Amino acid sequence: MSASSKLLVLNAGSSSLKFKVFGVQPFAAGIGGMFDRIGDAINCTLKASAPADLDGGKGRKWEIKIPAKDHVEAMQRILDFIKGNVSSAFAREVVAVGHRVVHGLEISQPVLLTDKTIGKIREAAVLAPLHNPPGLQGIDAAEKVFKGVPQVAVFDTAFHQTMPSQAFMYGLPYELYEKHKIRRYGFHGTSHKYLVEQAAGMLGKPVSETNVITCHLGNGSSIAAIRGGLCIDTTMGMTPLEGLLMGTRCGDLDPAAVLFIQKQLNLSVQDTDTLLNKKSGLLGLTGSNDLRAVIEGAQRGEPRAELGLAMFVYRVQKYIGAYWAALGGKVDAVVFSAGIGENSSVIRGLVIGPLKGMGLELDVAANDATVGGRCGDIAAPTSRCRLLVIPTDEELCIAEQTLQVVGFQNLTGATAA
Repeated sequence: MSASSKLLVLNAGSSSLKFKVFGVQPFAAGIGGMFDRIGDAINCTLKASAPADLDGGKGRKWEIKIPAKDHVEAMQRILDFIKGNVSSAFAREVVAVGHRVVHGLEISQPVLLTDKTIGKIREAAVLAPLHNPPGLQGIDAAEKVFKGVPQVAVFDTAFHQTMPSQAFMYGLPYELYEKHKIRRYGFHGTSHKYLVEQAAGMLGKPVSETNVITCHLGNGSSIAAIRGGLCIDTTMGMTPLEGLLMGTRCGDLDPAAVLFIQKQLNLSVQDTDTLLNKKSGLLGLTGSNDLRAVIEGAQRGEPRAELGLAMFVYRVQKYIGAYWAALGGKVDAVVFSAGIGENSSVIRGLVIGPLKGMGLELDVAANDATVGGRCGDIAAPTSRCRLLVIPTDEELCIAEQTLQVVGFQNLTGATAA
């Protein structure tokens, strides 16, 4: 394996293509960014940044208006950009491409992409219509630009496939599960997997002996109960709509309420989907899907902001309590991560404060100091379990799993592009 070998991680959205480059030997993160507004000839933009160690200790950022009519053209533009600004030989240096794919049905491990596995991703698209089709576009783009290079899919649902049947089944006629695969799958699995591994390291325990409740709190949020390093339950369900109150998603909802809303408002299935996924949650309650704005509104005494904040916090508390019970009270740590979990000491304080009766106690000073990408333990010495803040790194986790699939697991990796 050449010292210049590179690994490319891709995360395709409906009009975006995120990328991150990793050196393979030694394993190290390099340039990353996003092609945004693909198909918009006027606003299509490439944003990228390089870490300081690649640019004389200063780091560097780019923001360039470049039109791209589709994901294939965006992928080619990214390749041209990296060749022109970082490594002219980049196209030859890429030895594998790892793709984030949201839904993989019952697939429980990262897989090498073949016609069969791509077919499985297409099959799962009916359950993730907003996510899997763009993922397939990203795969198609990478296969065309990096011909013959191994491509690996890492699924958001994979980590949660260890849930027992009593956790993943719905109380519906069993044939709906058998014929239509209707069950709970869970999402954000790559993040939850990364968090339990990092938590185990901070606790000084093997992953196989680590019990944690991981809280991935962002515009999309989920919580997972993890016993011995394996997921036994998570808040999201057949789709990412179930569970916590989120930026634009309603979270847990009586199904009869959906039927009533459709009838009262005469909504189509698509209109109902849009209402629940894109117009609800904090946005529907408060007018903003940005929790920072909701907190500011609540501090000014705005009733709807106060309600939205209280509902967000309450649902997080409720699931921590539920998963504490699911783990039999044997919890090594509660972990906070993602945009809100990593950066909002206010939310962490509101969530943990009332849980003192469960033995969870916050170190206020440590909590206030652990923001902006910092990692740390914010529990008071008297707390029954540790309270950890761990910035998530899904791209790193995807890169590591991609290397394992293509057979580079014994490499400790090269400088990044």
